[in-house]
Amino acid sequence: MQTAPELQLLVVAAIVGLVQMGWAVSAAIRQRGGMAWGIGPRDEPRPLTGVAARLERAFANYLETFPIFAAALVAAYLAGKLGPLTLWGAGIYVAARAVYAPLYASGVPVFRTVVWSIAMAGIGMIIAAFFA
Repeated sequence: MQTAPELQLLVVAAIVGLVQMGWAVSAAIRQRGGMAWGIGPRDEPRPLTGVAARLERAFANYLETFPIFAAALVAAYLAGKLGPLTLWGAGIYVAARAVYAPLYASGVPVFRTVVWSIAMAGIGMIIAAFFA
């Protein structure tokens, strides 16, 4: 049995999240004092700034959107509503989320928000397909 492309895109989205998490964590550890701080008790707070802070916020944003994407996609799959709209929606979400973090890390202000909106439109397409 062949796996639905939408479910493959769900796994790709999870991989995008893992990459973003790794990028954010490594930037944070570097800024906060390296592995000695990272493996220590972290009793003394060290707020992030610059790129490390932006990467942390971008990953937090990913964590806000991914569960909605996953729930909508799995619901559409279970309801037998997969089709062109869910495929395009999933593809758009994954592509936009892959572009979002580098834009945020680079400090790009307006286009980053446009890319976020495109990712949300992808989720909207999946939800629309569920109710079609």
